[in-house]
Amino acid sequence: MPTWLSVILEIIKISVPALIVFFTVHTLLKQYLAGQERMKALELQQNRLGSTTPLRFQAYERLSLLCERIALPNLIMRMRPETANVAEYRLALMLAIQQEFEHNITQQVYVSEQLWEIIKMARDHTVEVINISAEKLPPKSEAKELAQFILSLPPENTTGALDKALAAIKREAAAML
Repeated sequence: MPTWLSVILEIIKISVPALIVFFTVHTLLKQYLAGQERMKALELQQNRLGSTTPLRFQAYERLSLLCERIALPNLIMRMRPETANVAEYRLALMLAIQQEFEHNITQQVYVSEQLWEIIKMARDHTVEVINISAEKLPPKSEAKELAQFILSLPPENTTGALDKALAAIKREAAAML
């Protein structure tokens, strides 16, 4: 056998096992690094969730409080109709609702878009009940008449939308547990 052929065979004998070892190590190292990257990503996600979870629960609490505060029976109890007429009282109630909403507007960052839309619809429904009730009374009537009219409405008309919003808040908060 010529010497050049024996040299090539020796190179092949050494190269083939070296290539097999190289590709095996390369594959194992690639899998190991991918696993480490997944672990880091999971750890980062858990840290992120760990820091936002308390903020999300606080947002649910504040939005629940918003719903309770703008519920018409509660709002009327807080804003007693003193000497104002219907038009002034209507404006005062709507302003109180708007202020409550603006005070909690940043909470939308921590809740789902669907929940935030439900909260806005509940607020809009409450304002609508005030407007419709006020339109049924003469504007110069006493504010007490508007309060009594609203309180005489069936609860599903005055707090139904807010009750649905509260239920949605509870469902979303429970889903986080």
